[in-house]
Amino acid sequence: MYNSSGSTLSSSSSSSEAGDMKSAVFSPGEPLRQPRTTPPVSDGGSRSPIPSGHNSSSAADALVKNSKLSAAAPEFFPGNYASFQDDVYSDGSEEYYPETSLADFVQDFVSHLNSSPGSFESEIDYITDMLNSCVTTEEILQELVELIYVQSTSIPNFAYTGARLCNHLSYHIRLSPASGNFRQLLLQRCQNQFEQREQAVRGDPETQKRFHYYVLFLGELYLNLEIKSRKDTPGRANVLLGALKDLLNTLFCHPDDPNLMCAVKLLKLSGSILDDAWKEKGQSDMDEIIKKIEEVLLDVKCSRDVKQMLLKLVELQSSNWGRVQTASVSSDATPDNDPNYFMNEPTFYTADGTPFTAADPEYSDKYQEILDREDYFPDAYEENGNDFFHKFCLVLF
Repeated sequence: MYNSSGSTLSSSSSSSEAGDMKSAVFSPGEPLRQPRTTPPVSDGGSRSPIPSGHNSSSAADALVKNSKLSAAAPEFFPGNYASFQDDVYSDGSEEYYPETSLADFVQDFVSHLNSSPGSFESEIDYITDMLNSCVTTEEILQELVELIYVQSTSIPNFAYTGARLCNHLSYHIRLSPASGNFRQLLLQRCQNQFEQREQAVRGDPETQKRFHYYVLFLGELYLNLEIKSRKDTPGRANVLLGALKDLLNTLFCHPDDPNLMCAVKLLKLSGSILDDAWKEKGQSDMDEIIKKIEEVLLDVKCSRDVKQMLLKLVELQSSNWGRVQTASVSSDATPDNDPNYFMNEPTFYTADGTPFTAADPEYSDKYQEILDREDYFPDAYEENGNDFFHKFCLVLF
């Protein structure tokens, strides 16, 4: 136990002793020590008051005379300092802006579209306007084609967006020099890579990986790049159709797992479109490709997973690429030629609760039985209902 009053007294006495000590240390009767050096001269030219006995003028003159400082001395940088200055663009005005290269701009908007592909429609007009302001010479146009080609064939999962971008720019980049417009230069760049397919398909893993990106990008380009015919009707580039066939043959002629997986991805992506295009031309190219796949399944020692992928692909092609057969015209549709004939028909129930539809063989008899039953729609129902409603209104009001 402790005494609260005793504690208060102790704290009061301690405060008193601290005040006495403070008064003793800062006693106003004791003079302060004078400074040993001359205070600096202020900007106004007036000097701070100093004690007598010091020659201020001679001290200042001595400092100036012995100083090694100079207004013309070079700027001082501390050790290990790396000077850096952004490139700036000056148009003669007082404001300066960092210069953005075409490569930086392409990298920025490609990264944005890759992370947010849903913003393509809302951003593409701004991107096109900026590119048109930058692309003013043939060299810059070739640089733009190369930049977009490299991005589309090196970034995973960007092939679709890259193909859409190429299709839009092929119609909206205004510069069209004698060497070719955007679309022509792009197809030339793809042709250059196509001619190196034999070396790329047998290259090291990194070279093969870039080649596979190129193959998938070419597939997306075939699906998305529109070329207007003489009748101004958009169509696909036939030159890419033949190139894709040759690329598939190249992949199946070197049937290791990465090449086979790339071929499967390409056929899943564009197999139905390629099949239709070849059939329109009376060609059996898809049958030849399926035959190559069957040979690979029989003779080539590939991994189990790749074999499963190839088998699934053959099944997909045999089922018309998973496409549902279009329904017959309503006037010609019958239960025999249209499997969806009874799809939207209503469901009825017999007296014992058994459901039946128009597809039931005994539909006519059962439906007529329902119509003939007098108790199914009783004549007295409407009268009883009206009487009940009349009584309810009397009670309510």
